[in-house]
Order: sequence, then structure tokens, then C-alpha cells
Amino acid sequence: MELPGLAFAVWMFICFYASVDSYPSGKIREACTSMIPCHGSSPQLSPEHTITVNGTEFKPGDNIEVHLSGPDFEGFFIQARDAEHLDSPAVGSFMLVDRKLSQLLTCGRIKNSAVSHTSKAKKKYIKVYWIAPGDAPKRVQFLATVVKKYKTFWVKIPGPVVSQPNALSPTTPLHATSEAISTLHSVSYLSKPFNASGCGSMKFCIRNPSNCDPESASCFFLSFQEEKSSVFIEMSGPSEGYLAFALSHDQWMGGDDAYLCVNEDHRVHVSTAYLKGRSPPVLDSENALEDVSWRLVDGILQCSFRRSISLPAYKGRFNLNASYYIFLADGEASEGGLIYKHRHQPLITNGIYNVTGLPQDIGGSRSPQLIKAHGALMFVAWITTVSIGVIVARFFKPVWSHSFLFGKEMWFQVHRVLMLTTVMLTSISFVLPFIYRGCWSQQAGFHPYLGCTVMALTIFQPLMAGFRPSRHAPRRQLFNWFHWSTGTTARILAVVTMFLGVDLPALDLPDPWDTYTMVGFVAWHVGIEILLEIHSYCLVRKVEVIEDDRVQILQSLTSAEAEGRLFKQVVLTIYVCGNIVFLIAFLAAINHI
Repeated sequence: MELPGLAFAVWMFICFYASVDSYPSGKIREACTSMIPCHGSSPQLSPEHTITVNGTEFKPGDNIEVHLSGPDFEGFFIQARDAEHLDSPAVGSFMLVDRKLSQLLTCGRIKNSAVSHTSKAKKKYIKVYWIAPGDAPKRVQFLATVVKKYKTFWVKIPGPVVSQPNALSPTTPLHATSEAISTLHSVSYLSKPFNASGCGSMKFCIRNPSNCDPESASCFFLSFQEEKSSVFIEMSGPSEGYLAFALSHDQWMGGDDAYLCVNEDHRVHVSTAYLKGRSPPVLDSENALEDVSWRLVDGILQCSFRRSISLPAYKGRFNLNASYYIFLADGEASEGGLIYKHRHQPLITNGIYNVTGLPQDIGGSRSPQLIKAHGALMFVAWITTVSIGVIVARFFKPVWSHSFLFGKEMWFQVHRVLMLTTVMLTSISFVLPFIYRGCWSQQAGFHPYLGCTVMALTIFQPLMAGFRPSRHAPRRQLFNWFHWSTGTTARILAVVTMFLGVDLPALDLPDPWDTYTMVGFVAWHVGIEILLEIHSYCLVRKVEVIEDDRVQILQSLTSAEAEGRLFKQVVLTIYVCGNIVFLIAFLAAINHI
């Protein structure tokens, strides 16, 4: 294992181990710096608890009474820090009032510089005293992390700022928490839904489906409108959990600038985040958004906000005057605001765009072009060419026995062309996912394994046909069995692989339409084969003498089948038309996503 991988594994082990303990005893010195409990989820955005003090000024040696109160909570962690540098170590020490509810901790080299809970027992109120040190900074701010329940917690809830005499008026520090800044930015409720007016002329819009109305129940909508040095952003879609968009330098998740609108207990919270690989988004401790508004009606979530085009002071925020791929995703969220992985593939623009450049009205795709091509070619190969080729070889030898094409029987030439086309289409389609991903997919389940098996059988089948014995050779019947069994196995596995593939996130055709349509195709093909088998059996029954040596697999049972030439040709025509209908349905669905 490489060093970064080992470090990640060690970090995951520490977090898992810590999360199992959940720090019920309150001895959480590991969180002294970040004040973040390792609970495997993101912190909440708007705090429910407050910190109050009994004064606004202090001198070295003074005692400041500190209160933490709010709805029932299980755990807490209180510190005092330099108000101008909230990432700096804890300042001063604390004195307890109730040792049953709270305990002192040593963070860094400062004894008793933090206070935490002693057990998971629910509490509504905590009172402690802070003792100002002799080397205290001019301004000190109290911070608290509160755990309501295991996955519901708030980090660095900002409390009052207390100052030494003659200190300047406190200001909001650059590194304030997201909660601290969110209290400065007003949040309002949208009185009416968004509309698409101005798309392509005044603002840059992304819509899925194309040209949809954001007021409709099936429209995902994202718009950017430049206003002097800022951009006003609107996001809308059918979701009762969350909506999110991200700016990316490529079409892969990771290293992206993300913005989330999360439904938390019927209130929508808007925040920025950083996407690191395929891990859950890391919510920022700083919030650079202004003029935040939201609306949640009839399952349609809408939010709007404003941000500056350039934010050099905020790490992870991209400049909006450059070009990016744009992602738009939706998913579910828990009652506490914890978001889950998006339900289907995010909408991704087909190219890079500058949202502050020329206004455009574009769409996007929830499936990469290479994956779309992979699915389309596989459908053409295994719904159309291979199916028709098998029907022709199995039932049309006597029908076209006296017709020749380029010196060979017509049925054989048609069969060979269709099967070689299948090999070519399958081979091209097979390499496309590897080109797209650049490696083996670990998240596609059995689909890639079955796909590799089908590819191997597809290559083996024509190679075996190249060594076909002559018609009357002793080994011809053995060859026929192998040829039939290999082809039948490949077809069955291909159908199973397609069933699995249509529900993978990278393609994800409409559900349950995709399953029903695949079942319909299988029933259609099997029904046609059974019909032709019954027809062949009926013709054989008309023959009084059947020579044993003329009964061979993959060959016509008797020349009597030629009597049903017209019937077979009609059935073949209907079958080809039916296959084309299924193929067009699947190709249209792929094009639509």
C-alpha cells in the first residue's frame, strides 16, 4: 500500500474507532483544535443553542460567567479563543459549577482550557466560569460545539466577544465559522417560484429536460446572472432532500467548488462545500454567500443566493470568470440535514462554460457520451444483429437454400455478416468504458465481469467457426453442439449484463421502464423462436419417413420446411420490425438522459 493510502486507512480507522465510542465520557482532547466530533457526518448549519455571558469587558484575573443553553443535547465542548484568530489555541481556563454535568480538559499546554460533558445524559443548560489569563488578547470569543444526537451536531457555535478596556470594537474575524457569518447574512423566503425569463439573453441557464419550466415538477434548473462584481444564482428542482451544483475542471467528482441547498426539518439551509473525490462533501467553516432565499412547495426545492465573482480570501471558492464543467445533483437528506449520496448520476454539461460570459441556455447529460455510446452499440449488437442472425441460421436454411450471394448460400452470408457486425460493435463498445474511466470500475457490481465474459465468448465464436469441419465430417455434429452452446451462452449472459447495465448510475435508464422493456424484448424474441419451432415441427410431421442422418442441430430438420417459406418470411419481417421498435425505444431513452 502506498503511503497516502496507508495514511488514509489509518485516518479511517481512527475515525471509526472514535465514532464507535462517541466520546460518551466527554474526554475529547482529540478535538481540541478543530472542535469537530468524529461522528462520520457533516455538522449542521444553523445552531439551536446559544452562549451568553454576564459581561462584555474583562481584565486579567477576572471571572466571566458563561452559559450554554438550548433544546436537549447530549454533549458539548466549550473554549475561549482570540477573537481575531479563531484558529489559534484556547485562551484562559475554566472553573466548574456542576461537576456532575461538566468536566475540565487540558488543550495544548493550558490546563483546564476547555469544558465538556461527563455523560450522554440529556441536558438543557450548562454554567461555567472563565478565568482571564494575564496574557489574554484584547478580544476573546467563546465557541461551543453541541451534540444533540450522534449525527446531529453543531461546530464552533459563536458566542459573545468580550474585550479588555480601551480595546477597539469587536469585528467579525476573517476565519469565523459558517454559523457566525450566516447570522450576518439575511435569509428570506421566496414568495413565488423562479421562471426561465431571460435565459440565453440576460442570464446563463442550465435546464434538464431542455427548455423546461422551473415551475414544473420535473425540471432541474440552474441560472447565473452577473451583476457588477457579483453573480446572482438560482437553483430549482424536484427534491425534498437537497439540491447541489458544483464547478469542476473535469467531468469527475473531486477538487470541486460546490454549493448545497439542504432541506432540514422543512427549512432550507444554503452552504458552500468542497468535494474531495467521491467522499461526502466537506461543508465549509466559512460562508461567502449573501441574499439567501429559499422556497419548498409541493416537492419543488428552490434557493437563490449571491456571491462575488472573485473570493481570494475563501479557500476552495473558484473565480466565476473562468470556464468549468458544471454538475447539478439531487438526493435525499435526513431530518437532521445529513445528506446522502445522490440518487442518480448528476447532470453534467457537455463542455466547459464561463457563467459570466455570453449568456446561454443549455442542457446537459446525466450520462457521459462514451457511456452512452457503449450502451447504444451494445443494444444494436445484442438486440438487433445477433438476434436476427440466430433466427436466420436456425430457420432459414431451406428457405434460402437455392439462393446465393457472392458464391455462398444466402442464409450463410446473411448470418455471417450479422455475426461479424456483432463482433465489431461489441469490441468497439467494450473498450469505451475503459477509455472513459481509465481503469477497472469497482462500483459497477457484476456488470463488468459478465461483460468481459461475453466479450471473450464473442471473440471465441468466430474463431471456432473458422475451423468448422466439412458438412459430412465425423466431427461436424460435435462442432455444431459447441457452436450452438457457445452462442447461446453468450446471448443469455449478454441479456443479463444489459439488465444490470441499464440501472448503473453512469447510464441509469428510466426505472422501471427499462426493466419492463427488457423483459418485453426477451419475451418477444423467445415467442418468435417458439412460434418458428412449432411451425417446423408441424412441417416435419407431414413427412412419412425421416432419415436419422438428416436430423442435425443448427440445420433444417427436413426439406419439408421449405413448404412454409412464405410464413417464415412474414414472421421474419414482423420480427425485424419489432426488434427495430425495441432498439429505437432504448436509443431514444439513452439520448434523453
